Amino acid sequence: MTRTDLTDSHCHLDHFSDEELPDLLARARDAGVGGLVTIGTRLSRAAQQKKLAALDSPQVRVWCTIGTHPDHVDEAPVPTPDDIIAQTHDACVIGIGESGLDYFHGKPEIRPRQQESFRAHIAAARQTGLPLVIHTREADEDMISILRQETEEKGAFPFLVHCFSSGPELARAAIELGGYISFSGIATFNRSDALRAIAVDIPAERLLVETDAPFLAPVPKRGKRNEPGYVAHTAQRLAQVRQMDDDRFAALTTANFHRLFTKAA
Repeated sequence: MTRTDLTDSHCHLDHFSDEELPDLLARARDAGVGGLVTIGTRLSRAAQQKKLAALDSPQVRVWCTIGTHPDHVDEAPVPTPDDIIAQTHDACVIGIGESGLDYFHGKPEIRPRQQESFRAHIAAARQTGLPLVIHTREADEDMISILRQETEEKGAFPFLVHCFSSGPELARAAIELGGYISFSGIATFNRSDALRAIAVDIPAERLLVETDAPFLAPVPKRGKRNEPGYVAHTAQRLAQVRQMDDDRFAALTTANFHRLFTKAA
């Protein structure tokens, strides 16, 4: 892709050195990426995410989110919604998270703490109107339950299930509740036929793409360290399975990004 259409809706620039970032952004621009979001994984490091978002340039827009990943909930007290909201006032902060449930890495004894933190992030998203970036792994049943309960009992909130690798039940529930779904390089892997089938069924207006860089590099870069420019490979694969022109798919997913992340001016 050569046009500046694509948006990498989820990456982690804090995994790259200061010296690497200028070339990384230049390669992203050359790949047709016009914007990216560096995602927070610890609320205590919100200032670092905001500093990374200051890399913003006319060529590649950089935004950030703030929040605590479920893998890190035992490193600090569970934040209150007000703790989270207090970090969202900067123009570069366009979302909350990532937060959610991870039953693959997380020991069973910290699951209640993950759920408490997740609900605090949901409350902050509801109060601010900023979308919540959701991480979920091997926790589909509890994720569906919490999303439905929070929506039905306290009201809807904007959210994105990132790096989708779950089953069709979670995809359907997320869409029914007004959520968006983002696909990463996993969707390009040879073994991911079932995931690509889910991607085909997602309503066009709810579909986003991401890298999750530096993790999960797509085919044909699999095995290398991922970076935002590689989102073009994931977009091309998904455009193929959805039988869409590459440029049209890029424009679609970027329009969806801006519809969800309304603060990303």
